[in-house]
Amino acid sequence: MIFHKIENDPGPAPDGGARAWLQVVAGCLINSLTWGYSASFGVYQLYYTTVLSFSPSQVSWIGSIQVFLTFFIGVFSGRSADAGLAQQTVLLGCLLGVFGTFMTSLATTYWQIFLAQGLCTGLGMGMMYMPTVAIISSYFQKKRGLALTTSASGSGVGSIVFPLVVQNLQTKIGFAWAVRIQAFIALLFAIVVLALLRPRLPPRKSGPILELRAFLELPYSLFTIGMFFIFLALYFAFFYINSYATSVVGATSETAANLLVIINAITIPSRPLLGYLSDRWLNPLLTMAVVSMLLACMLFVWIPVTTLGAMYAWAVLYGFATGGTQGMFTGALASLTHDPAKMGTRFGMVCSVLAFATLAGPPTAGGIIESMGGSFVGAQAWAGAVTVAGSLFIAAALWSDPTPRC
Repeated sequence: MIFHKIENDPGPAPDGGARAWLQVVAGCLINSLTWGYSASFGVYQLYYTTVLSFSPSQVSWIGSIQVFLTFFIGVFSGRSADAGLAQQTVLLGCLLGVFGTFMTSLATTYWQIFLAQGLCTGLGMGMMYMPTVAIISSYFQKKRGLALTTSASGSGVGSIVFPLVVQNLQTKIGFAWAVRIQAFIALLFAIVVLALLRPRLPPRKSGPILELRAFLELPYSLFTIGMFFIFLALYFAFFYINSYATSVVGATSETAANLLVIINAITIPSRPLLGYLSDRWLNPLLTMAVVSMLLACMLFVWIPVTTLGAMYAWAVLYGFATGGTQGMFTGALASLTHDPAKMGTRFGMVCSVLAFATLAGPPTAGGIIESMGGSFVGAQAWAGAVTVAGSLFIAAALWSDPTPRC
């Protein structure tokens, strides 16, 4: 890869053009490698609990540390992007992510899997995600919401491809080789990303890793608190839907995997659709508040779902709500950041806070399920309640924001 030379005065954001939209393509692939891979963890959860006999809470820690690092490393990778090291950071992240996936295929004990899939892959994902968000944001102003949510739709693609590879191939060539095929796909995605990624803004060499004054801005602080509550519960369904479908609904493991694919497939159109609406007619924060409240409702609605038909219907609606929530996160946060040169730093700060929510959320849900003798009702109610709290804080951030609302 040839690192791109950045102009000292790139001018205003072009809001379009071939190079700008190629950054969105690169972002789609990065989202496939990060959030798409994380969203496919339900397939691993089912394999680890049924074949390797790990407890649900044990397995949740693997997925949680992976998502935690994806967010937490963002505070450092975001600042490195602002400093002009975006391409180098993404390169290192891709190498770690692919290496961790290959090592997962060789792992046979809990701690080997934890170190490979949780720690190594999580570090790589954290290094590749945030610089891409900062780069895309620098190319767009009026169409930023659409660009970021379109980029985020790549997670839906990855969350379809990766679980299908593991689920369908493990019965034919074994779990280890299914994971290796997944790693080769990730390597191909990474090569394309590194060929496309082109930073636009000159580096901001000076400045701290953290800009704590941002938390003195009321909308920024309220938004961070709201997203913390939302992300506490956001990955609960992704981690446990396979187990719920087999133990409560009575579905086969193949059908359970299909439910996860349906959820992830619906997220693909929901993200750019809501991004377009937020750019054209709605404020990004307003869109975020509405769609996160819809997500909370769907978590409560999940409680009485006990038949396969109802499960399919719920998966479609939940996919729209969770896809919109994840997609609008970056667009809403970008609307609270008015200096593009600080985009990576301010994004990374919020993500470092959310990291602790993603670390605690799934194991908390797993602990609730175990304490209730395998019943999911308590965890479903908890997830719905914390998401309601989060959406209310997002609404408060909207009303405290002095910028125009639509």
